[in-house]
Amino acid sequence: MLNKIDKELAFVQSALNLRARRQEILAANLANADTPNYKAQDIDFASALKRAMGPRSSQEGGMVLARTHGGHIEGGSRSGSMGGALLYRSTVQPSLDGNTVDLDIERGHFTENALHYQFLADRAASTFSTLKLAVGSER
Repeated sequence: MLNKIDKELAFVQSALNLRARRQEILAANLANADTPNYKAQDIDFASALKRAMGPRSSQEGGMVLARTHGGHIEGGSRSGSMGGALLYRSTVQPSLDGNTVDLDIERGHFTENALHYQFLADRAASTFSTLKLAVGSER
């Protein structure tokens, strides 16, 4: 039971972190719409989330790295590489100054990402409300 709750919360946490990172990238694109030679960037959210939620144990099909010292970085963890690889967005019509930011496309992605972020935040709140209700009803 606790394992399912942990997986749910880990998924929501990873997705929220990635959505927040993507929002920063999209905001930077919008802020640099008039900067000469600025190349619009983005991340592949789906592949970044798969990497972040990668296999946690050998039973799930992956390999777990052993930490032999407290100072070692945990291998294959959910928190590693949360930003995803930055990709350059291809442009429909580049400007004369080399800038590839299309304001309409960027605003659309920004709004869509904000809606997904809000959904995930609501999902986390709902999970905690359900847990609170379950704990409160057992008294």
